[in-house]
Amino acid sequence: MSVLDRVDLVVVGGGLAGSEAAWQAAERGIRVALFEMRPVLSTGAHVTDALAELVCSNSLGSDHPERAQGLLKNELRQLGSLLIRCADQNKVPAGGALAVDRVAFSKDVTRAIETHPNIQLMREEIVAIPSMPVIVATGPLTSDKLSRALETLAGEEQLYFYDAIAPIVYAESVDMNKAYRASRYGKGELKAGDYINCPMNRDEYDTLVKEIVAAECIELKDFESDLSDESQARKHRFFEGCMPIELLASRSKDALAFGPLRPVGLYDVRNGKAPYAVVQLRQDNLAGTLYNIVGFQTNLTYTEQKRVFQMIPGLENAEFARYGQMHRNTFINSPKVLSPTLQYRSRRDLFFAGQIIGVEGYVSNIATGLLAGVNAARLLRGKEPLIFPTGTLIGALCHYVTHADSNNFQPMKAIFGLLPPLDETNGFIRGKQERSKCYANQAQFEMAKFLMAIDEI
Repeated sequence: MSVLDRVDLVVVGGGLAGSEAAWQAAERGIRVALFEMRPVLSTGAHVTDALAELVCSNSLGSDHPERAQGLLKNELRQLGSLLIRCADQNKVPAGGALAVDRVAFSKDVTRAIETHPNIQLMREEIVAIPSMPVIVATGPLTSDKLSRALETLAGEEQLYFYDAIAPIVYAESVDMNKAYRASRYGKGELKAGDYINCPMNRDEYDTLVKEIVAAECIELKDFESDLSDESQARKHRFFEGCMPIELLASRSKDALAFGPLRPVGLYDVRNGKAPYAVVQLRQDNLAGTLYNIVGFQTNLTYTEQKRVFQMIPGLENAEFARYGQMHRNTFINSPKVLSPTLQYRSRRDLFFAGQIIGVEGYVSNIATGLLAGVNAARLLRGKEPLIFPTGTLIGALCHYVTHADSNNFQPMKAIFGLLPPLDETNGFIRGKQERSKCYANQAQFEMAKFLMAIDEI
């Protein structure tokens, strides 16, 4: 008897969305088979076989309740998210952000999945979409065989964009005689600051930018065949949220100084002066031995990364635990094929979740995984799948990716701009901070009202 004969639901992909989806369905009594192709088939970005591995950064974004990312996390906490609970349990200092020890976080998620009585974890590649209830959450690195199956299903080629990850250095190799600890505007849990900052004067900055732009990049040979046709080349583009630093630097001489190297709020604690530019390092594990070079996602060759990035003051002798790299991301044209329930429009028992539907950011992946898992369970139990109101952030995000312009569809992260306009009948709401607070309060009210109106989640 095949494992598919012994389960009610198949979840394809053991990343953030797939792990959350499998656990949510299993918690509702659904027998789930979760298929993860690693370590049988590896990807260009993962380095372990653990579930929910974070490959780009260890930060899940702001945890402030009046920021969009913080609001979405609170919605997920309210909805009983497994992965947000694991993130909270493995938090590392990162100012107002929720950053985690990546290894410990993935281990906790893997343990929760492996020990759940309703989940069977299968370490093998799925090459075709099963003809039973299924959630596809294969993420941005969907295998070639399954990608072709999705192309056949959708009747058109998939859309791609390039994504990049930043290098990580050993903390002990940073020269703290040149670098200093501080959080932007002094915010953070540690008195000394949660970030290590490498200050630069104008000459040092100009030299770094010049070398970054001139440095040799890795040839993306695996992707060249995709770019042979001009109409397809138009679809292959970098996503602004993970722009390679060499591409950003090539836009203008000051692009980095107004971007990831902006010195705003980062006065040198030793002399009280503001540097011309600052390279920030963010703690990457609980032990504090690894630090991520913030904003330095790149496709430079490893040799060039070592040469160029060691020009940064304080990193002259930096030892790299991981170099940056680039990979291709795959996502479907969700506005054409998905409903806000995350069901495939022409097949009610097929759900999609995570980055493959065109959401951006770890927390958005978790949110869509939660919704897909809940709705698949509801469908199997004879209940109507849920559509969260657009006044909630999870509802607004899912509404956007399923209603955007399909001709110019690009990945979207959770932002307040997705929510309905604020009610200003009693007066104009002034200032960004006050408007953010109003958006958060409005969304919390909408979520509470929705949860009271339905039978169960």
